[in-house]
Amino acid sequence: MNQKQARALALVGMPGAGKTLCALHLQERGYFQFRFGSIVVDEVHRRGWPLTPDNERIVREEFRVNEGMDAIAKRALPHLQAAMETHETIVMDGLYSFAEYKTLRRELGDDMVVVAIVASRPLRYQRLAQRPERPLTAEEAEARDYREIEMIEKGGPIAIADYTLLNDTTSDDLLAKLDALLAELNLEP
Repeated sequence: MNQKQARALALVGMPGAGKTLCALHLQERGYFQFRFGSIVVDEVHRRGWPLTPDNERIVREEFRVNEGMDAIAKRALPHLQAAMETHETIVMDGLYSFAEYKTLRRELGDDMVVVAIVASRPLRYQRLAQRPERPLTAEEAEARDYREIEMIEKGGPIAIADYTLLNDTTSDDLLAKLDALLAELNLEP
């Protein structure tokens, strides 16, 4: 293993930008993927609650109130570090807050590369309205954007990303851009 190359790839972006599409593509290509949301989902299940967006939000907010804005990253770190022991490259899906970014940058250093997936707001809202799972109206999408920007500082990791991929055409075009970036960075599964 080349210790000098980045080994942790964090995908960031606003809802509807294409992060999940990229993460699934990388998983299909054999990359190890860690979803930060799995920490929240596991806690919802542990509590015996139904898995709903509201219950996930309650748990996320509790974690952040009780453990700091970087709570999810701190809880994810042992999983990420263990995965880096056995995988050439890991993919992190769900890095949200700037506090999480700073914690991961401090702990992972140059082993982490952040890739922002971006798209215009009207295009994101159109995608969110058309998605089969948990579609959102334009009003719901805008409210979610505001919550994520104001309450969890989601803009920070997007603004400071090492690379940005514009997702303004087709899914195939975005995935081709992602594959080209991985080849440029020499990131193997």
